[in-house]
Amino acid sequence: MPSDFDPVKLSVLANAFDGIVREMTNGLLRSARSSVINTARDFSCAVLTADNQLLAAAEGVPVHVFGAGPLGEDMIALHDDIREGDAFLHNDPYGGNSHAADHCILVPIFIDGRHLFTAVTKAHQADCGNAIPTTFSPTARDVYEEGALIFPCVRVQRDHQDVDDIIRMCRARIRVPDQWYGDYLASVGASRIAERRVNELAAKFGADTLIDFVDAWFDYSERLATSAVETLPEFEMTGTSSHDPFPGTGPDGVKLQATITVKPDQGRVTIDLRDNPDNLPNGLNLTRATATGAALAGILSGLPVSLPSNAGTFRRFDVLLRQGCAVGIPQHPYSCSSGTTNLADRIVNIVQAAFSQIADGYGTAEGATGQAPAKSVISGIDERNGNAYVNQILVGGVGGPATPHVDGWPTYQRPVCGSLLYHDSVEVDEQRYPILIHERVLVADTGGAGRQRGGLATRVTIEARDDDLTITYGLEGKFNPPKGVRGGAGGSVPQAWVVASDGSRKEIPVVGRYDMLRGELVVSITPGGGGYGDPLERDVYAVLDDLREGRVSPGSVLADYGVVISQDVVDIGATQRLREEKAAARP
Repeated sequence: MPSDFDPVKLSVLANAFDGIVREMTNGLLRSARSSVINTARDFSCAVLTADNQLLAAAEGVPVHVFGAGPLGEDMIALHDDIREGDAFLHNDPYGGNSHAADHCILVPIFIDGRHLFTAVTKAHQADCGNAIPTTFSPTARDVYEEGALIFPCVRVQRDHQDVDDIIRMCRARIRVPDQWYGDYLASVGASRIAERRVNELAAKFGADTLIDFVDAWFDYSERLATSAVETLPEFEMTGTSSHDPFPGTGPDGVKLQATITVKPDQGRVTIDLRDNPDNLPNGLNLTRATATGAALAGILSGLPVSLPSNAGTFRRFDVLLRQGCAVGIPQHPYSCSSGTTNLADRIVNIVQAAFSQIADGYGTAEGATGQAPAKSVISGIDERNGNAYVNQILVGGVGGPATPHVDGWPTYQRPVCGSLLYHDSVEVDEQRYPILIHERVLVADTGGAGRQRGGLATRVTIEARDDDLTITYGLEGKFNPPKGVRGGAGGSVPQAWVVASDGSRKEIPVVGRYDMLRGELVVSITPGGGGYGDPLERDVYAVLDDLREGRVSPGSVLADYGVVISQDVVDIGATQRLREEKAAARP
């Protein structure tokens, strides 16, 4: 860090870049066409330095932005004629991207003729040309069966004008071409916001000042991360988890592990993911970006302090990956269609839960995973207007992990997203698609009991309102539900079934697609999150509040928490005796 860089100016510029990213985010949220972007907010914005280091990400989704540097590396490596007015489309999972459904727009930002920054927008598409109408194909045996259009960082604008060949390719293959093009324009527009605002910042402060700021900001962030690691004890631990059996995994699912090494004297944390299975013949494989992002997200969740999400902080964290590994660097043509979700969620959980082994106050429980029908990709032809539709709906959340200090959130969505995605509006989804949502309710007793309770599961019931509606989904956690830590209980398992128009019930497969008939109901219950700490240590009035609000049942109040409540009043003496009896009866 330049020793004479003004700390006040450092704070001003750090917040200025953060504000630029937030303006990008607001622009994309308000101008995109697909609901997965403009309602669920499944996108991220960021600014990279010229040497492809993450500078600012504001509220970027961890799995999108923590491993964003390789996107810029690909742009530099593949193009030796970059100039002002260019934009690049990148969704190549074998390069620096997450998975094919995340279309990235990279805009190099030139100041006084020098390429000093790169604006990045990454948005999950409603459709990306897959062989089946979904942006997640966990059963695809390779990228060819997956079927997505892959753009290995291709130039999509020159001199601020579209490269029509690329646009025509997308419009010809993507099922909802007008919707895609609207999302594309919104993404380009968001990146161009950064181009303008960074130039305005340079005009005010000077380009050289911005360059010095980057070094100072990264150095400052690195010092914060070093200080946080230096407070930890030296240790090495191996956390484990298992993904449920899916097509292509075998009957035992996928056993995963991460070895976490903390060296406080060096101020370093290492996450070693190399001792994991080879690439799988399905779409669950991670990419370099998502494996890195998941590990970093787990570290930041596990530490008891807040650190800047930038490359300076990440200097103190080493993520070790292996070529050809299911949670490493994928080998072509293995599919990475679900590379932002299933195994990535498991890696986040392994790492953040492992930190709880240090001491009380560290780490978190495991958060819920999976993509129940309430979070499925729906598609069909809407008989109301004859138009095709494809989109992911997010009308049901999953239970978040309890932390040392707060209960898990019911709107968590999934570990790799860190609660940053939004829930869909029921009314808006019913207007856009031929569905009727009968209920969206939290389910009592589904969050793992603990001193801090896991987030509750959500039950959602959806009715098909015409005869051409397909849902594509994947339940996960049915056999390996989220675990609690430090004495906390695990969360509940997911469920899904169909109720026919005659009222009969039938089970549906754990993963795949289901063609709904008019009047059928699909009911899904997402998993609950794990609890943190001994349930017998939970504040008795928090238990009372949970009972009043229907989050726990009277039976759970007694059996899990040892709290005696009579006529809406806690009996303190009886509660103390019951808790002592329960504690004494433990092995």
